Amino acid sequence: MLSEKAKSLKPSPTLQLAAKAKELKAEGHDVISLSVGEPDWDTFESIKKAGVQALEKGQTKYTPSNGIPELRQAIADQFKKDVGLDYAPDQVTVSSGAKFIIFSALQMICDPGNEVVIAAPYWVSYPTMVELAGGMPRVVICDKTSNFKLTPELLKESISKKTKCVILNSPSNPVGNMYSLEELKALGEVLKEHPNIVVLSDDIYNRLVFNEKGLAPNLLEACPELKDRTIVVNGPSKTYSMTGWRLGWALGPKEIISAMTKYQSQSVSCAAGFTQVAVAHAIKNSDEELKQALVKLKQRRDFVYNKLSEVEGIEVNAPEGAFYIWPDVRSFFGKSYEGNKIKSSKDFSAFLLEDQMVVAVPGIEFGLDGYLRISYALSEDRMSQAIDRIKAFIAKLN
Repeated sequence: MLSEKAKSLKPSPTLQLAAKAKELKAEGHDVISLSVGEPDWDTFESIKKAGVQALEKGQTKYTPSNGIPELRQAIADQFKKDVGLDYAPDQVTVSSGAKFIIFSALQMICDPGNEVVIAAPYWVSYPTMVELAGGMPRVVICDKTSNFKLTPELLKESISKKTKCVILNSPSNPVGNMYSLEELKALGEVLKEHPNIVVLSDDIYNRLVFNEKGLAPNLLEACPELKDRTIVVNGPSKTYSMTGWRLGWALGPKEIISAMTKYQSQSVSCAAGFTQVAVAHAIKNSDEELKQALVKLKQRRDFVYNKLSEVEGIEVNAPEGAFYIWPDVRSFFGKSYEGNKIKSSKDFSAFLLEDQMVVAVPGIEFGLDGYLRISYALSEDRMSQAIDRIKAFIAKLN
């Protein structure tokens, strides 16, 4: 009954683990979930009020498939302020989540057999989205020697005649590291040599950073000449803690943006109107609330980094952005838990959940085994409990 595509489709491992955590909690277990990429604080108060006011005004009907003009203009204005490049409203499209925006973009640029370069460790959904678009993921292993980032040398080696797109994600999910302007310029020099390659820049965490500017460097800041073939993806989910509001956007070449809007019109129709009004408010008015959230997030980053650094056998670097940390657990491979050998990060994660009711995503799901992705968008008290449980689990290994 099912298509071959449906038979081969894998569920999102992060959402699958989050569902498992909820199931265990419902059974009465004290589960600490470090799996889902969303802040534990609420959507900022002023944004909620803007959404409620939009509902009260009856903004509950269909909107244009590419989003209301006010929001598209706010997105273009923000990018102009951030990077210094102009985008017309018809070079911006809005839809129901940045995840769907990426899906839509890949559907519109990939033909069967096209390759899409993806640096591993990667966000879990990139390869599957490429495959659903008929493309082939060209996964490039970017390990500790390159600080888990794509280098010009690795990029050159990965490009072939079949390459259609390169995906960049900074700050990174799952590592939390960030490309510098100099690193982006170096990647841009390689991309200039291949004028038919489209770049998809996933900037969803670009405001959750711990530098003085409060903003991650952007590829188009480094190489503005790539503007006519770069799709910049972003959204309010992480920045303003609006994961459940479901909205994302893209800025890019008019031809691609127009095609994405058509695709959206034939699939999800549009993002909710009241959500769009709330997001326009967030972009224009929520800088101060964001600064306060970042203070809290940095405190948590520092706390978790320091506490994990004290765990014998774990190696870890301080993340530069997002809300993930990427501990190296390879020193435990070969050890045993209740007679079962730990051969992979998947084993470590599974036994940790069984023994201590702590949910962490194994690095193998992000294309690089030997690590865990831990979300620290939790209270310090809860994170402290989680790390103490991890230490207790490690103490049982032999």
